[in-house]
Amino acid sequence: MDGKALSAALRTDLTAKVAALKATRGITAGLAVVLVGDDPASHVYVRNKGKQCVAVGMNSFEHILPANTTQSDLLALVQKLNADDAVDGILVQLPLPAHLDAQEVINTIDPAKDVDGFHPVNVGKLSVGLSGFVPCTPLGCLKLLQHYVPQDLSGKHAVVIGRSNIVGKPVAALLLAQNCTVTIAHSKTKDLQALCRTADILVAAIGKPHFVKAEWVKDGAIVLDVGINRLDNGTLVGDVDYAAVAPKTAAITPVPGGVGPMTIACLLENTYQAAVAWQG
Repeated sequence: MDGKALSAALRTDLTAKVAALKATRGITAGLAVVLVGDDPASHVYVRNKGKQCVAVGMNSFEHILPANTTQSDLLALVQKLNADDAVDGILVQLPLPAHLDAQEVINTIDPAKDVDGFHPVNVGKLSVGLSGFVPCTPLGCLKLLQHYVPQDLSGKHAVVIGRSNIVGKPVAALLLAQNCTVTIAHSKTKDLQALCRTADILVAAIGKPHFVKAEWVKDGAIVLDVGINRLDNGTLVGDVDYAAVAPKTAAITPVPGGVGPMTIACLLENTYQAAVAWQG
């Protein structure tokens, strides 16, 4: 499942929609990204988001704050962005420095501008099947499945390894909405290997390089590898032992080039949708 190719197609479609919104209603969608601290990977990620925003015709607003930024100053910035009509989507890059309360920051973002889909209002909407913003990585996983796996997902057994609020829980909710039978596995799950072998769809999202081995995966399974791990030699690998697992699968995402590119594409799509709704 080629995330680079699909994300490029989505961005092409989005470029046309952004241009049409500007031409017909005079609205240019705008994304504000807030980054606190000096984490190199986060800086690269934020820079990529900014470039892709501009590439599809959106406005990009970057707020780079020092690592010692106080909670009150960060909350004040979020509230300022909530009130800024030029800003349709707000993303606060995680993780934040340890002295900051990430959940309070997320709770302060206007749910109508929460294009990351982390605000409790949007989390609740996803859990009960209402329309709202869905976290970008799980949404990217769903779009990959819908594009590359033509058969109906109803009744398939999906095993999600990882129970994070960012990936594990929301991707499970999305698969449940597709009428999958969903099992969420985690560090306390007994006999994880045997459980994984029952999966028609296996989602690995735990952040451990090459954790899922070939003998864990049944023939013909669909595998979504959400992990991105940097080895000591600088190589990026996923949570799945790709070389060994890929020959057994009906479809699998590579790392890099699988779920990762879809995350930013879905962020841009969420921002466009926020602009359409937020500005009338």
